[in-house]
Amino acid sequence: MKSKLLRRLLARYVLATGRLVGVYRRLCAPGGIEWAAFLKRHGGLHAMGEGCVIQTNVVITDPPHVRLGDNVHLTGCTLFGHDGTVSMLKQMSGRRLDRVGRIDIGDNVFVGHQAIVMPGVAIGSNAIVGAGAVVTRNVPRNTIVAGNPARPIGTVDSLLERYTRDTAALQWADHPQLAADYFGPAGAELTARRQALFFPAPLIAGECR
Repeated sequence: MKSKLLRRLLARYVLATGRLVGVYRRLCAPGGIEWAAFLKRHGGLHAMGEGCVIQTNVVITDPPHVRLGDNVHLTGCTLFGHDGTVSMLKQMSGRRLDRVGRIDIGDNVFVGHQAIVMPGVAIGSNAIVGAGAVVTRNVPRNTIVAGNPARPIGTVDSLLERYTRDTAALQWADHPQLAADYFGPAGAELTARRQALFFPAPLIAGECR
């Protein structure tokens, strides 16, 4: 009880002041909603909209060059605002060089784990960047991109329709934790129902499915 109170007080202090961030991350392990709220206030981004979710393993190299819309979800990705080769090239050549670009992300965008967004890229609203993708060009709205370099592989509208159909066919389609306004983790009862379907019987030694 005392530990939870101390964590809440520490989180409140860090959000208000921007200090003791390392201690806060280590002791409180903030989730994506909480960390996004911290970055919106103290992260130095050009702008961030409402309802964003940013995990603590996200790397943003040049926050002043980054603008995020509403409902942007970033997980384990990297947003590069500059080209790291410039310092080496300047030292090699003695020339005046610069290679910096903005990253402009619209509303309702998901960027997957270990994806890399390069400088000068704009990602339109209602878009998804797949895990591990390397985004070197603008992403149109309502588009899913994946690969290296990232290429369109579908639309968000079609994905949403497919997920809606697939969800309606699930044995737990009516479970309260699938409600449109629920965003927490699956509880023990829902997890048990999923496990019962995924693993209906124990494996026999040496067998695989």
